[in-house]
Parts: sequence; structure tokens; C-alpha cells
Amino acid sequence: MADEPVTSTHHTPGLTHVGDISVVVIYFVLVMAVGLWSLCRPNRGSVKSYFLAGRSMSWWPVGASLFSSNIGSEHFVGLAGTGAAVGIAMVMYEWNSMLLVILLGWLFLPVYMSAGVYTLPEYMEKRFGGFRLRVYLSCLSLVLYIVTKLAVSIYAGALFIKLALDWNMYISIAGLLLITGIYTVLGGLAAVIYTDTFQTAVMTVGAIVLSVISFNKIGGYEALQEKYMMAIPSVRPSNTSSCGVPRQDAFHIFRDPVNSDNPWPGLLLQSSLGCMWYWCCDQVIVQRSLAAKNLSHAKAGSIMAGYLKLTPLFFMIFPGMISRALFPDSVGCVDPKVCEEFCENAVGCSNIAYPKLVLELLPVGLRGLLMAVMLSAIMSSLTSIFNSSATLFTMDLWRRFRRRSTERELLIVGRIFVLLLCVVAIFWIPLVKSSQGGQLFNYIQAVQGYLGTPIGALFIFAILWKRMNERGAFFGIMAGHVCGVIRMAMDFAYPAPGCDEEEDTRPSMLAAVHYTYFGMINFLVSSIAIVLFSYTAPKQPDNQLRGVTWWTRVDKAENTDIQDKPSSSKVMEMADGEAADDGGEVVVEEGKCHRWFDFICGIPTTKSREKPEITEEQRREFLHEAPRWRTFLNVQAAIAMVIMAFLTGYYH
Repeated sequence: MADEPVTSTHHTPGLTHVGDISVVVIYFVLVMAVGLWSLCRPNRGSVKSYFLAGRSMSWWPVGASLFSSNIGSEHFVGLAGTGAAVGIAMVMYEWNSMLLVILLGWLFLPVYMSAGVYTLPEYMEKRFGGFRLRVYLSCLSLVLYIVTKLAVSIYAGALFIKLALDWNMYISIAGLLLITGIYTVLGGLAAVIYTDTFQTAVMTVGAIVLSVISFNKIGGYEALQEKYMMAIPSVRPSNTSSCGVPRQDAFHIFRDPVNSDNPWPGLLLQSSLGCMWYWCCDQVIVQRSLAAKNLSHAKAGSIMAGYLKLTPLFFMIFPGMISRALFPDSVGCVDPKVCEEFCENAVGCSNIAYPKLVLELLPVGLRGLLMAVMLSAIMSSLTSIFNSSATLFTMDLWRRFRRRSTERELLIVGRIFVLLLCVVAIFWIPLVKSSQGGQLFNYIQAVQGYLGTPIGALFIFAILWKRMNERGAFFGIMAGHVCGVIRMAMDFAYPAPGCDEEEDTRPSMLAAVHYTYFGMINFLVSSIAIVLFSYTAPKQPDNQLRGVTWWTRVDKAENTDIQDKPSSSKVMEMADGEAADDGGEVVVEEGKCHRWFDFICGIPTTKSREKPEITEEQRREFLHEAPRWRTFLNVQAAIAMVIMAFLTGYYH
């Protein structure tokens, strides 16, 4: 089952047949049609419509968007590659997501909606007052989006496109960013959610097809267990070395707590508490749930996304392991020269496991379909990042420094910021290309653990502990991030030794403390700092906590927010030369070209400076649950948790 001998002329079959190319083209046309269909929606020219889809989404597009916003090219490339390299342990990051996304719907979302916020940094301002925490979180989120999510998605997508099409990587990625940016700019969050729903269907069908074909090729699950353990590359640094030999615990999740690549206590804690920030406190994910019609639809969407998160083991990790079993010399290579020949990465080629399986096993037409699946994953990730980043920048930063911004200005700024992100992404490609792609998925989890874990601690305390105040919040998250940045800098300065290096010369803080354990230490440091600093300042009055904690979420919200607010909800400040109509909006006289531009981009022809607020009636309507549906959803959530626990026990 081994590969052909390594030569300089070796190439994986690409997408050159007209049938494959036609499928990809048809896919692009359909995605653009779904996205641009949102141009015809009413009320598209409002901040709430653009950034929160008018809060009108049913449960199934919310659930599909939650799933596809998370499942990106880094999963099809990175997660499948991790499966090929070390086995199934990393699936816990997928399965524990079910617990976290249910926690989002049942614990976090009612508080966010009760607070009446568009962004999570905005929630922090309503909870504690001041603006330094809100501005810090907004800037931090934008940095995390660009450096991790955007960079990783682009790198993983570029790897597949280069392998499949042998096109110039920069032209391919620029085209993807252009198409993605167009319908995100024009349609807003509704376009993102509708296209995410379509792309979730494409991803699911395509992944099922490849999984079935792969298992048929290998001979079933038992054959996979046997052949994977024999998938040793023919060229290794030393025949007596363990380099290139599959791990004996590859088909187990729980591994040695000290001497393993993924110690089980750290894995369980990091994939739950450590990832809480991503599923419950991250703008990309939470914004999808905030777009739901009401809390019941948001909860049902969470359950749907949770069930979908059970599938990566069967549709990504196992196919990655099958790829190594079928192609051990390329996917499982360990010799730097051999790896350079196969994938232009001396570290290893496990990341090509999924795309190689697509291009080697599938017939004409299906190869194009799976190419469309990969493009779906890339574009879903990019649209989520673009829209959520635009929301953060516009609502948290731009409106902070431009207090007289009109609704028209906010919409234009949000769309321009998406275009700027596209430019930044294109210029980021050379840096991503030169990174250590062989450790892609571990890199994602490590960096998110260093920088994201303190955010999770901050939000869980803010929601559940009424005694917490702004001083504790700010210095608590700063303490965690100082520790995280120091550890991350040490990781870059002292890389882990290769499998053929017998001695680990890294400082003991790195060599002895796995990154999953450090993530939990960081969570503890942040929590202790939050408690200690909170007790050094007075507690907040009860009237400032209405609607912003779990215990006060049903209290009637009053105009007692700590931050400064205008005396009226409508701030109708008009510039010289502008005239207000009878309804209080500023009428703008424009030419035909401007009116056409406004229609395409969904920009209103008035300059209302009404600050977008969520009314008390809207809050009550969202939070209201019919007893029958509340009971039904609680039962469904319990069933989902039982299924997740069973799978974890089965593959322990």
C-alpha cells in the first residue's frame, strides 16, 4: 500500500478534468447566488440587520452557521493531519464543544440578550463600566482573529489549493478573499448565515461521501486499526528510531498523564474550560446565536451544532488515518528531504492527508465536489471572521471615537473594514507560508490556550459572581495574558525537539509542563487575580447589575448603565446644512450614482444618529420560552450529553 518511489517529478493528481472544474464553478455560482439573494431582503440597511441579521433567524440556520463557522479548512487539513500523525486524541476538542455550545445557549446567551448587546466587549462595558476593558478586549479579539483564525484558514486553504490545482497560491487566495469579501460586504450577517447553511450541507455531504469511499478502500474499521499501525515510511533517520512509527495508543483518547503527547487530564480540562472562551465568549460564535428569533431557537441551534460536532472523528480524523495507512511514505514521512519532495515542508506532510485522499481516491466529479467542500470550509471561516471583526471594529472602536456617527457611517465603515481585512490577509500569506505547518492544529490549541483561557475566566466570573468589579476584571485578565505571552514567547524561542533528537534541551517550564496543563494554570492565575483585585475595590450597587448577570437577568432593565449615555435614546445631532424630516431623520439629497451605490450596499438614505438599542420588549420577547419547548429542549440537551459521554467512554 506504499507510495511510489520519491522523485522530483512526483505529483498528486490535480483537478484538471473539465468535470471537476465544472463542479467547482457551479458551486461558486450557487454560493454567490445565495449570498447576493440577501440584497433583496427588506431592512437590510440597518445596523441590527447587517450585524445581527435582524434577529430573525430560525434554529436550523443558526445551528448550521455555528457549526460551519467553527469547521474550517484548518479542520479538514489540520485535524485530519493530526489524526494521521498521532491518532484520535484531539477529537476531545470537538466532542467537548457539545458541552460548551449547550452552555452558551443555557447560561451565557440569556445574560447577553438581557444586557442588550451587539458585541461581547460591549457586554463588559455594561457589566463593569468604563471603557478600558471594552477597548482592550476589542483590540485583543481583532489581533486573535488575524494572527490565528485568519492566518490558519488561509494557510490551510492555500495548502489544499496548491496541491489540488497547482495554481499560484497568492492568486488563488486573493480570488477566494475577493469572492468571500463581496457577499460579506454586500449582505452582512444574514448573507453569512444563509451561505453558511448552504455550505454546511455541502461539507456534510462531501465528507460523508469521502468517508464511505475511504473505509471501503481500506476494508473497514478493523482493517484500519491493523493497517494504520503498520503505516511506517520506508525512509527514516534510523531503523531503530521510533520516528515514523504510529503511536500504540493512537486509537485511544485517554493517554499517559505525564509521558504522552496529549496527557488526558490536561486534554479534558483544556478542551472544556480552556475552550470556553471560544464557544461562549467569542464574537464569531456568539453573534450567530444572538441572531436567533428567540432563546428557544438559539438553544435548538446549539443542540444541532452540538450533534454536528460529533462527526469530525468519522469524517475527518478517521479519513486522515486512512490516508496515512494508504500513503505512508508521503503522509507519514519523517525524513526532511523526503518531506520536502512531497509537500515542500521539511517538518512533515501529515497536513496533506485529507486533500491527498480526495485527489487519489475519488473519481471525476466527486473530486470537484470535495474541492467545493474545502472551499466551503475556507469561505465559511473567512466570512465569519470578516463579519465579526467588522462588528467589533465598528460598534466597539469606531463608535467610541466617533460618537456622532450616523447609522449610514457605521454601515460604510463596517464594509470598508472588511475590505481592509482582505488586504491584511493577502499580505499575511508569506508569513503563514513560512510557519511550521507540520504542527498546525497543536499551534492553534496552544496559542488559544495562552491568550483565550483568561478570557473564559473573565466572562464566567462576570456572569456568575456579582461581587466582581472592573478592577478585578481588568487586572485579572492582564495577569493571565502576561503569563500567556511569556509562555508563548518561550515556545517560539525554544521549539520542541524532533522525534530523532534524544535530548530535550528546553527550559523545564516548557519541557515538563505540557501546554494543556499550562492553560489550566493560566485559568487559575486569572481566577485568583480576579478575586483578589475585586476585593480591593468597592462592590457595585445592585441597580447597576440589573440584566447583566445570571442572577439578575430577569430584572427589568433601567437606564442605569454605568457608562455615560445620552439623555435620550435618539441622538439627533445634525451637521450644518442637513435638514430633518418629520420623523426626525436627516434626509440626504444624492445623485443617481449615489442612490445606486446605496442600494447595492444596503446603506440608508437618511443620516439617523439613533444609537442602535435593544428595547425592553425585544429582550422579554427573546428570553420568553414556552414551558413545553423549554422542557423539550432540556431533554434534548440531556440526551446529547449522554451520547457524547458514551462516545468518550467507548474510545477512551
